[in-house]
Amino acid sequence: MPRGIPSDVINHFKAVPLFSAVSAKGIRAIVGAATEVDVRAGAALVREGEFGRELYVIIQGEAVVSQAGKRLGRLGPGDFFGELAFLDRSRRSASVTARSDMRVMVLGPREFDVIVGQEPAIARRLLEAMARRIRQNERSLQH
Repeated sequence: MPRGIPSDVINHFKAVPLFSAVSAKGIRAIVGAATEVDVRAGAALVREGEFGRELYVIIQGEAVVSQAGKRLGRLGPGDFFGELAFLDRSRRSASVTARSDMRVMVLGPREFDVIVGQEPAIARRLLEAMARRIRQNERSLQH
């Protein structure tokens, strides 16, 4: 596990709602387990119907979420996606495309499993976010 992570990096991750209740030790584990990736505008981060178990957290930039060709919303810094496929090992339920150049943090399933086990607050945040998204998607698809 990395040591000496600057306090501004820890504060940056604590500002992400998913990680806000995570301890400094947990943040260090997340930073050590994650891979930061730069993504060009227009690139597909995930595609509806494909398999994938990675969880993505947006550090910079903006993405568009769509399902069955219908736009469901936008995501920006601090938002995350991929949690459904991460949790239930099924196909992606929506596509996410970079609207601008982006920087994202990617957590693989093994690393994230360990972190969720060590930091139960993350599991609660995931459940809260999933409930909000399901309700939002239901409203979007009805209109």
